[in-house]
Amino acid sequence: MGLKGKLIGSIEVKCGGHLIHDILHVNPRNVPNITKINHFEMDHEGESIKIGSIVSWTYNDDGSEKDKIVKEVIEAIDPEEKSITWKVIGGDLLELYDSLTIITACEHEWTTCSFIYEKKTEDTPEPLVPFGFLLNLIKEMEGHLLK
Repeated sequence: MGLKGKLIGSIEVKCGGHLIHDILHVNPRNVPNITKINHFEMDHEGESIKIGSIVSWTYNDDGSEKDKIVKEVIEAIDPEEKSITWKVIGGDLLELYDSLTIITACEHEWTTCSFIYEKKTEDTPEPLVPFGFLLNLIKEMEGHLLK
């Protein structure tokens, strides 16, 4: 059993993938207002993220009483492909994984999320809970946009 892995999931978004990308890229500060993210912080003024931005999210993906934190640096933004690469640099996920990179890519009526990770040990579970949580966040954003 290997320590490196990759999870990929694509979900249909009837509002159009470009609108999901716009929220994540141009208005990430609004994500807590329309999803189950509890808090969002960015290391600079303004609404849009940019390459090198450091962002932090507070969330609860498992229903426990303790909120979790993830801190990420934006490694890449591709406006044509409508993709963003988020490298996890701090927070609860790094207790289980040596590295974790999240890629969101949006096209037409689809959003694809990828987790590229390396587990600390072979006993570490695959990151299915946070991956499912991210897919649910995309659906929550879609629901907001379709209102």
